[in-house]
Amino acid sequence: MAGVNRPGDFTSAGLGVRARPPSKKRRRRERGAALIMVLGSLVILSVMLAQSQDEMSTEFASALSDRDALKAEYAAKSAINLSRLLIASEPTVRQAAGMLLSLLGGGNSKPPQIPIWEFAPQILGAFNDADGAAQFRGLTNTDISSGDSLGLEGAGFELRIVDEDSKIGLNNAGRSTFGALNVARQLMGLIGGPQYDPLFDRRSESGEYASRLDICSAIIDWVDANQDTANCEATSQNMASGPEDSYYRNLPDPYTRKNAAFDSLEELRLVRGVGDDFWATFIEPDPGDPSKRPVSVWSQGRININSTNPLTLISYICSQAKPGQELCNDPTGLKPAAFLSTMSMLQSMFAGVPIFRSGKALLQALKGEGTFGPMLTSVGIEPIEFNSDAEFIKGVSIESKVFSIYAEGHVRQAKRETHVRIHAVVDFRKAPTVQDLVNQVTAGATPAPATTPPAQSGSTTDDDSAGIQGALVPSTAGRVVYYRIN
Repeated sequence: MAGVNRPGDFTSAGLGVRARPPSKKRRRRERGAALIMVLGSLVILSVMLAQSQDEMSTEFASALSDRDALKAEYAAKSAINLSRLLIASEPTVRQAAGMLLSLLGGGNSKPPQIPIWEFAPQILGAFNDADGAAQFRGLTNTDISSGDSLGLEGAGFELRIVDEDSKIGLNNAGRSTFGALNVARQLMGLIGGPQYDPLFDRRSESGEYASRLDICSAIIDWVDANQDTANCEATSQNMASGPEDSYYRNLPDPYTRKNAAFDSLEELRLVRGVGDDFWATFIEPDPGDPSKRPVSVWSQGRININSTNPLTLISYICSQAKPGQELCNDPTGLKPAAFLSTMSMLQSMFAGVPIFRSGKALLQALKGEGTFGPMLTSVGIEPIEFNSDAEFIKGVSIESKVFSIYAEGHVRQAKRETHVRIHAVVDFRKAPTVQDLVNQVTAGATPAPATTPPAQSGSTTDDDSAGIQGALVPSTAGRVVYYRIN
């Protein structure tokens, strides 16, 4: 019947026109397009999954890194606190070993300070990782495996304590005219050797010439509060020589002279003439060994002759010696080298036992007398004459109160290592000893609190002032004057 579609017929727009079924080629094209769309979707999903996995892996690695950094930081902080405890215990150790030290010192009733900080890595190894425990076992022949609350799991620390009072105290130049004169003499004693002439005969990194006197004056002028140029000339009686120059204001990036104490050792790089060559020669000869650093910005002023390095000792000797002394004016450098090697040998032989019992004993040795005088003369060091024996003795000591603690905490996980370094400077001046606290308790007195308690209700003292007062209360563990985390 016309107009009626039979099964299998296809019409177009109801006109009764019979449509052709899709061809095989067309059907194959449609199936190919669907396959491409599926493959494209799979590719996009794979990229999204890979990106999500990378983000999750990065976040997980970052979390692990933060976790390890925190553990390493607290390992370093533990080393700092343990070191403060160790240094605070030195007077007690000194008293216990007083009889033996008195016998070694010829019956002197007052034993000298024991540089217990030199053995800090071994002594504190019991609180460290497995490597530290091995150092402690080698020192004491003690097995700590059955000890309680000893050692660190998954972390450790490396420790170095440096005596700041064994160095030239640059900030002493700002305390008085005499202090500036003393620092100037010591600086010139440090940098004045003829073996360093090539360093000052060439241009610095900034393209200018800076003599010894220029650099010495610039360091002192940075610290002192006056506006006069410091005079480092040894033959001059006047400490000042005219107004300070305008060197810093004429730089491409100008700044002003501080006229105040150095806050850190790195601040020295701002001073005129202190470039990389000067730094590597006189400030940090060995960056990996801070004990070889001859200068300090935290020292209390007097040099500890038993813990100082021989280079610093030469600078002090030459600052007090009369002009023309062979040790200070040898162009070949052989005499200073002989002195350095002899003093280094003595320090290694005594292994922590104080060499000199007083400044007078060192003075006698330098004059070729006493116990060690003949040893110096045997290596070609002629007896030294000084401007004033009393002034020489006044500038040295046999006890230290300011220490730098270099602690590096580490966490090792498979191939990944995380390190955090802390440098803390602790001042033990006015710090009560452990024995002082024991005596107070024995006498029935209440020891001074480590911090001042908060102000009570209705009190006129606010919390801020109470906190400041608490920070000024002397602590047995010393007072932290510098703290830096890397």
